[in-house]
Formats: sequence, structure tokens, C-alpha cells
Amino acid sequence: MSSPRPPRPRPRRRALRAALAALVPVSLLGTCAGSAHAVPKAAWPEPVAVVSRVETTDPVVFVTLDDGWNHDPAAAKLLLDRRVPASLFLLPGAYAYDSGYFHTLLDQGPSRVENHTVSHPDLTALDAAGQKAEVCGAREAHLAEFGDGPRLLRPPYGAYDATTRTTARACGAKAVVTWTHDLTTWGTDPVPMPRLKAGDIVLLHFNGTVEQDLRRVLDAAEAAGLRPAPLRGYVGE
Repeated sequence: MSSPRPPRPRPRRRALRAALAALVPVSLLGTCAGSAHAVPKAAWPEPVAVVSRVETTDPVVFVTLDDGWNHDPAAAKLLLDRRVPASLFLLPGAYAYDSGYFHTLLDQGPSRVENHTVSHPDLTALDAAGQKAEVCGAREAHLAEFGDGPRLLRPPYGAYDATTRTTARACGAKAVVTWTHDLTTWGTDPVPMPRLKAGDIVLLHFNGTVEQDLRRVLDAAEAAGLRPAPLRGYVGE
């Protein structure tokens, strides 16, 4: 006598088993994907924009000064008398021996301090940790000295890479700023003055000719119908 056949699974049970079998790979895939992306999203900041000039129809030009080694009182007087909202991309070592010069510019005028790293290296020659030490270190020094955190980063020599752009964001900057015209006088003859246009970013340095260079730029801006404006207010996220 043959043994009885096992009962066939009901159609509804069969459908349920099939659905559960289909879900197993999906759930496993989700587990694997989660472990591959265990680092929080906040640990990978979005890169900031790189700005060499500002797209604007406002009749404005942006005056920026780098480094800070030469503390020319005539240049400070010109900035204050003309109420120039200059962006000062300073090195901590350049104000460590005479911070009062820059306190006067920041406290009595519309200038603002920005980030130019701690020791002026080529950032593209550094790894992520090295770039962060340079950029965040300068921000912390500026905050400690002036109580004002920089919002813009100018990489030394204008050299930057993808790591610089994410490091800038991690260290509180909203843009990497280069320049449209470098009008610093390094030798005996000044650089020929271009016709300035709305949105141009002018680079100068606190060097031995800073007062003359500033005067030339301000006169050229006036001749072009432009006024100096605060770069922070025009550079967004």
C-alpha cells in the first residue's frame, strides 16, 4: 500500500514563500550597502566654488590684499580715509608681531580678515591632513586674535585642487578666491593698469609699494565708474 502524498501547498502560501525569497537578496544588499557607507555624510563636505571674478551688473570692484608683512601706515590711512572694504588675506605670522595695525583696520574700517593659510605653502603639495592643518589652523588663529572668522580662502600662489575645495568648506570658508588682476608692484615699474570691469577681483600685497598700488587701483576704479565693495557680500555658497 502506497504512502499518502503530502498535501500541496495552497496557492496563497506559495505566493507568500516566493515573495519572502525575493526579499532576502534585497535585505542582504541593503546590509552590505549600509556597511560600505558607514561614514556619516557630514564627514565628506561638498566642495566650495572657485571664484576669480564675480558675475554682477553692479558697478563694483573688489580690492584684496595678501600676506600682511609690511605694515605701512600710509596704506592703512588710505584704506580708512576712503572707507575701502578690502579683503585682507592674512598670514598669522605677519600680524603676530604687530596685530594692532590690523585691529585698527578691522575696528575702524569696513575691511575684513580672510584665510591665506598658516605658512603660505603650495596646498596642492600637501595631503588632506596637511591642507586641513594649514587652513583650519589659520582660521583658528584669526578667530583668537580678531574674533572674526574668515569666510573666504585664498590659496597661496592661487594653487588649489579638489582637496582644497573640500578642506575650505570643512574649515568654514564658503569659496576659494583667486583673482582677475594681480596689480602688485614687485620691481621698480608698476604693472600696466588694465581697464577694470564690474566684478573684477584685484590682488595686491602688503609690500613696500602697497600704498602706491592701492592709490592706482582706486583711481582706476573711479575712472571706470566702479566703487570698491565687500567681497564677502557677493560670494555665496
